[in-house]
Amino acid sequence: MTQLIHRNLRRTPPTAVCAFGMYMRDKDGNTYMDASGGAAVSSLGHSHPDVLAAMQAQLKTTAYAHSGFFTTDVAEELAHRLGTDAPGDLNNVYLVSGGSEAIEAAMKMARQYCVENGETQRRVFIARKQSYHGNTLGALALGGNEARRKQFEPLLMTVARVSPCYEYRHRPAGQDPADYTAGLLDELERTILDAGPQNVIGFCAEPVVGATLGAVPATPGYFKGVRALCDKYGILFIADEVMCGMGRTGTLYAVEQEGVVPDIVALGKGLAAGYQPIGAVVVRDHVVERLRNGSGIFQHGHTYNAHPVAAAAALAVQKIIKRDCLLGAATVRGTTLRRMLRDAFGAHPHVGDIRGRGLLVGLELVQDRDTKRPFDPDLQLHAAVKEKALGCGLMVYPMGGTADGKRGDHILLAPPFIATEADLAQIVARLSDALTRALAAIAPG
Repeated sequence: MTQLIHRNLRRTPPTAVCAFGMYMRDKDGNTYMDASGGAAVSSLGHSHPDVLAAMQAQLKTTAYAHSGFFTTDVAEELAHRLGTDAPGDLNNVYLVSGGSEAIEAAMKMARQYCVENGETQRRVFIARKQSYHGNTLGALALGGNEARRKQFEPLLMTVARVSPCYEYRHRPAGQDPADYTAGLLDELERTILDAGPQNVIGFCAEPVVGATLGAVPATPGYFKGVRALCDKYGILFIADEVMCGMGRTGTLYAVEQEGVVPDIVALGKGLAAGYQPIGAVVVRDHVVERLRNGSGIFQHGHTYNAHPVAAAAALAVQKIIKRDCLLGAATVRGTTLRRMLRDAFGAHPHVGDIRGRGLLVGLELVQDRDTKRPFDPDLQLHAAVKEKALGCGLMVYPMGGTADGKRGDHILLAPPFIATEADLAQIVARLSDALTRALAAIAPG
């Protein structure tokens, strides 16, 4: 009997013993192709020698330095690189230990920004339904993933909620995409007005929605409209790029493709590609200047802020992405992967939509393509897909509740940027086999 608390308390997962490139191996000798990077984390694959070398070198000098006493060259260099490469005046970086911590820090920084201006009445955040922003209580409150929120609802602060930009399900047939986008922005403006603009801290959204919806990009002009509304009413725009950032969608920051500059960006997952736990909050000058010229402190902190070995791993990952032109690779390979998926599943009776950006790609599964009717959630199709995929030697990241928080299933793919065209073909072939087996497993009788 294991003494380790696993996610599923009734089942112990396979024991990983080694990982290399696109593959992981368990102690029984089974090898799995990692087509999801775990949870869209391992953007460089496993055991990259340059990242390991950077971590080992840092361990030999300073393995740990508490940020209340010291800074380190490696943390400073990472912050400089992230700020320099960010769009606009997103020049300031606060390093944490992961994505949920980044969202928590972003929320607290946004609130303190208001307080330092004497606007202590600002306490409302606005976010979207069918979103995901993390599992700690503040981040969970901000997110709109109903399954994750349900049992903890009494502990969560109230967040004003608007519709997701989810064209596949929510844009009526025949409606112009621009009109659909305008309707969403009208809803956001009404929500700001209902809350009272003077009470709102900020609006938070994922530029490409990850785990909850399955790689859903926004419609053209949506985020430009969001930026305009935030400017109009003096509220902050927080971009959650924990999953979609750091090159995953083909640009280092996903929001670059939207042509806007958020006030705060939260990073995690691919920042260090899984080699160390790390996240970051990247912040515009005006936000930090208000704190600097006011109290002079950010009233927040964790034991492992700006951890030197984590910073070394993240810095190495950033250097490799640039050196090896992997942003371009993510764009090109992403286009290839979506083409392969359309060839394989474009006419599949139970694949309703294939979408994504770069190497963040989703397939939405439906009972009926014409009506977009989801499968019965009791069938747990997404869980069956995950199980059958593992049986085919493939790691994918399926999720349920896609359509409305309860119904609907999707499969998320997020292979590493180093994947070759042959690797992508193998992913599609194994996924086809796994989906066939999963559908057979849930079939009546």
